[in-house]
This record gives sequence, structure tokens and C-alpha cells, in this order.
Amino acid sequence: MATPATILDGAALARSIRADVAAKIKSIQAAHPKFQPQLTIVQAGKRQDSSTYVRMKAKAADEVGITFKHVHLPTEATVEDVIKVVYELNENDDVSGILVQLPLGDHVGPEGEHLVTEAVSPQKDVDGFHPYNVGHLASRAADPLFIPCTAAAVMHILDSTNIPLAGAHAVVLGRSDIVGNPVAYLLKSRDATVTQCHSRSRNVEELVKIADIVVSAVGKPEFVKGSWLKPGAVVIDVGINFVPDSTKKSGQRLAGDVEFSTASAVASKITPVPGGVGPLTVAMLMANTLQSAERLWNKTHKSW
Repeated sequence: MATPATILDGAALARSIRADVAAKIKSIQAAHPKFQPQLTIVQAGKRQDSSTYVRMKAKAADEVGITFKHVHLPTEATVEDVIKVVYELNENDDVSGILVQLPLGDHVGPEGEHLVTEAVSPQKDVDGFHPYNVGHLASRAADPLFIPCTAAAVMHILDSTNIPLAGAHAVVLGRSDIVGNPVAYLLKSRDATVTQCHSRSRNVEELVKIADIVVSAVGKPEFVKGSWLKPGAVVIDVGINFVPDSTKKSGQRLAGDVEFSTASAVASKITPVPGGVGPLTVAMLMANTLQSAERLWNKTHKSW
């Protein structure tokens, strides 16, 4: 009988990251009392999921000692409206990190969101979405100022398992610039052999079956079945999907991209949903904000 998979506790890892960030901030402030990281989130509209994510980030910032500011714009805010706010934040020396909560609305669309992302200063792009940071992440000859938070979370979880990445065959499901692409870049930089699948890929199940590591970020609930997995594979489930569930008060439950009940019987290690990549992503945002604050402080306080 197969041994059930070890559950990779992202929440515990996130607590450790937040504790490290809080300790570092206090240590710097002991010597430099005016040092104060600040994260500003720009949100347009009142999407329930976006508001939930903003509250999670605000709570984490408060916990670690990062000042949190929330700029809330009307639902009908245009690309120009959002960019105007972003430019003001770029010039504000008190702001360490800027995050524009996406999506901005159907009237904006992907092209508009791309323009907004490009407007954020690369030096304050704690989400790691600016083309400057994405391009440097993809290049073997350069380093980004920031790594996208979810991709950084995936790599931190993998590192926590102590499994060797060099030479491992990793299958990444998804090719977004938020998760799939940066995870693929990071795995390749660690000498893994990476196969990246997307909506047009053929024989996805067969590709997954030969993977030592599976990272799924496709947004399809319980898409990856346990029968697809190579026995002993490590599975990182980035999916956050709501599925109907009459047993829940809300009428729905949270599910990942991986069918946990079957996958956990085959994999050696697996992340749960919730409690896996999600909380660690928020913790990585705090780490990026501190990194930005240190870098910006160092530019104006050469002697410290």
C-alpha cells in the first residue's frame, strides 16, 4: 500500500517568512528609526475576491511592521486614471512598493492592464510584473529587482523539501507571466529540465506522467488527476478555484487545480488548497517590500 503524500504546509513557511521580515525591520529601525517600509495597493472597484486579497495583504503588512496604504478608485476608473495615481506613487519617497490589484475591470482589458503594469517603477514593482523585471528573470545574464511573489513561493516550497532540482524533470502547467512563465524560468535557472504546457498542448496527461515535479497554475478545478502522476512526484498546486458544494454555508468550496484526494495517494509531497502556495505568496510580497525599502533607503543614506 502506497504511503500518503507529505503535506507541504505553506502557512507554516509563511509564518516563518513574516517573522524574519518583522525581525529585520525592527533590527534596522533600532539603528535607523526613520526607516519605514510602506506598501501601497491601488484597487479599482469592489470585486469581492480583489477586496479579500487586499485585506490579506493589509493584515500581513500590519503583522510585520510595514505601513499599508490602500488607494481605492471607482469601478469606472480609466487606464489614464490608474496610471496618474501610479506615477504619483512612483515619485513619493515614502512608498517602498506599489501593487495594482488586478483585474481592473472589463472596460480596461489586458492591453490596458499591461500599460498600467508598465507605469509602475521597476524599483517599486514588488509584484515583479514590470517587463524590466520579467525580462531580467528570463535572462541567464541578468537578475530581476523582484521575483513575482507566487513564483517565489513555489520555489521556496520546493527548496523546503530539499529535493535536488538539478536534472529533475519538471512539468509546469500554465504560461501566464504571473506564475507559469516565471516558475519555468526559475526552475531552468536551477538546472531542472522543464516542460511547459498550456491550453494548446497535446498529450498533457502523458507529459505529467513522466514528471518528477508538477506545478499547476491553469485555473481549472481538480484538472490534474492522481492517475496522471508518476509515483513519488512532488506536486505544487497553485490553483485557486471555487466549486459548488451544498454542504458549505456559502454553497461553494475552494479547490486547487489538482484532485487532492487521488493525487495525495500517488505523490510523495503535495501542497494543499487552501494553506499551500496562497499564504506564502503574501509573505513573499512582504519580503519584496522590505527588499525594496532597503534598496531605496540605501540610495539616499549612503553611509548606513
